[in-house]
Amino acid sequence: MRYLTPSLRRPARVALGLALAALGLLPSASCATNDSAMSTPAYRNPALPVEERVADLLGRMTLEEKVGQIMMWDASGEDLSFIATRQPGSILHILGEKINRAQDLAAKNRLGIPLLVGEDGIHGHSFWKGATIFPTQLALAASWDAGLIEKVGRVTAEEMVPTGVLWTFSPVLCLTRDLRWGRVGETFGEDPYLIGEFAAAMIRGYQGKGLDDPTAVLATAKHFAGYSETQGGRDASEADITRRKLRSYFLPPFERAARAGAMTFMTGYQSMDGVPSTANRWLLTDVLKGEWGFRGVLVTDWDNVGRLVYEQKVCATYADAATVAIRAGNDIMMTTPKFYEGAIEAVRSGRLKESEIDAPCARFLALKFRMGLFENPRRADLAKAAAEIARPDHRAVNLDAARESLVLLQNNGLLPLDPAKVKSIAVVGPNADDAIQQLGDWTLGSPQHPPEDGTQPREKVTTVLDGIRALAPDGCAVRHARGCSITDGDLAGIPAAVAAAQAADVVVAVVGDHLRYIGEGQSTATLELQGGQVALLDALEKTGKPLIVVLVNSKPLVLPASAKRAAAILEGFNPGMEGGRAIAEAVFGQLNPSGKLTISIPVHVGQQPVFYSQVRGQHGDRYADLTQEPLFPFGHGLSYTSYRYSNLRLASPTLAQGRSATVSVDVVNTGARAGDEIVQVYVSDLVTSATWVDKALKGFARVHLEPGEKKTVQVALPYEAFQIVDAEGRSVVEPGEFEIRVGPSSRERELLKATVRAE
Repeated sequence: MRYLTPSLRRPARVALGLALAALGLLPSASCATNDSAMSTPAYRNPALPVEERVADLLGRMTLEEKVGQIMMWDASGEDLSFIATRQPGSILHILGEKINRAQDLAAKNRLGIPLLVGEDGIHGHSFWKGATIFPTQLALAASWDAGLIEKVGRVTAEEMVPTGVLWTFSPVLCLTRDLRWGRVGETFGEDPYLIGEFAAAMIRGYQGKGLDDPTAVLATAKHFAGYSETQGGRDASEADITRRKLRSYFLPPFERAARAGAMTFMTGYQSMDGVPSTANRWLLTDVLKGEWGFRGVLVTDWDNVGRLVYEQKVCATYADAATVAIRAGNDIMMTTPKFYEGAIEAVRSGRLKESEIDAPCARFLALKFRMGLFENPRRADLAKAAAEIARPDHRAVNLDAARESLVLLQNNGLLPLDPAKVKSIAVVGPNADDAIQQLGDWTLGSPQHPPEDGTQPREKVTTVLDGIRALAPDGCAVRHARGCSITDGDLAGIPAAVAAAQAADVVVAVVGDHLRYIGEGQSTATLELQGGQVALLDALEKTGKPLIVVLVNSKPLVLPASAKRAAAILEGFNPGMEGGRAIAEAVFGQLNPSGKLTISIPVHVGQQPVFYSQVRGQHGDRYADLTQEPLFPFGHGLSYTSYRYSNLRLASPTLAQGRSATVSVDVVNTGARAGDEIVQVYVSDLVTSATWVDKALKGFARVHLEPGEKKTVQVALPYEAFQIVDAEGRSVVEPGEFEIRVGPSSRERELLKATVRAE
């Protein structure tokens, strides 16, 4: 495509004005000045308001340049010539000095608009070798520590920025329902309120002090919205969600993210009620940009515009797809190369107005101006990156994250181990010394990255075996045997594992899942332990040696009877580079576990969905052949000490609009060790005009208690915490009685109750 000069090709001022007016970016009189009359174009003047700079630059751009600007190109190959021929506004899958080459090429384009570089920094700077890789989102959520999650976001940003990456496609705000879905580990769990709180914390960490913060990266709230509501757990399948259901459970975390200042949103892959997310104008424009006032940019997921043509088949041509995507409200089209010709054809043929291209282009340019990229594109500085990557304080935050994320699911008193009684330990299982499985998805070595790029340096990862060897008491022998594989049924290694167990005083079996069975596009029909793991656990149980089961897994799995009869079960999920150290500290009592599940662990795969906040009205409370109770419920997590709750009280017996309801409860540490308890506050609207959940988490507090210490914990619940979404789709607080339930988990028998009334 031949580029036209500004003198030959300028958009109509009327169309431009209409587009900018819609964004509150009206050009001033100065913007109409001819190029020749200006020594420095207005858009290059940082002293001018962003609105004037956007108007000036947009007025100079050809249609081709505007279309290029709202495209995100895959830059993983060596050929970067598309930067000159298509002039994209953003690129992804590019790292290091190559980013500087790309920025140099962009600077040579006619208007010199800088590139914005994005990458999947999912739980750390995922694909930078040697970067700090944190526990996955599901693991981090088990900390119930928003301050810690904010620190994780901050460290990730500090490591990304000097490498030239200023945009992370994180956090994931999807609501986990069906555990067979491959992307469960990328979420914060099953509860909308908790997801929103943790997402807001991570966004604050990523975006720092604001768009002009030189250490900030753009956060992305994804996948908007309802992507996780799959059929049969299958990734990106049609999501059966009404608008009321969306407003009730799936949209609140995203609205929280918008209020927290997330500057980018990303669409999902799925369709709802026959409408692909990328084509859903009600969702993208009416709700996100209209109701919530979102002023950032909305980016599609990978080739979502193309999928309208070849996968979902709701558009016959790329010109049709470009028209649908633009009119729905998308601003940036990720990795759909044919969008370029399609959008230009759509405008030339009259299907799209050029002003409709102006609008998303203006939004993206405004974002770049506010980030200061025209003055400082923030090129990669590899020397600075080397100093920032995996700094000691970053590793310290990582270790804290692994410690707080660890959940003690079961313990008959064996843990912590008594060094005087343990002279030998057998560490067995396929995940005992597998660094890649411990790190989990979205890092080097995972399916999302080319295998030729290798893995994270092995010396950066402390596996469970590494941790136990490092912390074992003097004179304690540590034996290791892999035992079996996860990806095949080979049982040849089990005899060696049994022999190691027989020679030991205690057995630590590290089992879980494998990257082959998790992740995007990799849902599973079962939740059983794969490969030879069940046979391994059965054989270890038969030795009669005390058995500690450690789970290194992306998502909850169904445990065999031999595991459920183990002396102790520790849930680590994918605990990151320092996970093995944290697990070993818990085994030897240097760490008192405090994590709590943010996702329910089922007894059987057939219980799906097993989340705690089920809608009332089911006929019966069990299966004919199985209880409906999970093996371990939402909010569950044990400690090496014990806590007693008492004296639940409310500051007022009535609710008042605009005022919070303050809940107080006394918590005492009744054990002999210091520990952290997570106090959970649930709300139940006892009678509702439309069916609603029996209880929903609306607040929590993390409290540290010394042995014998008692503290009064206060949690303020805003008036909005008592809302339901009625049959008309309105968020309302209905008159009547509410029950506030407080305790250590969602398990009903553990909750104290008090009543409050809304008039």
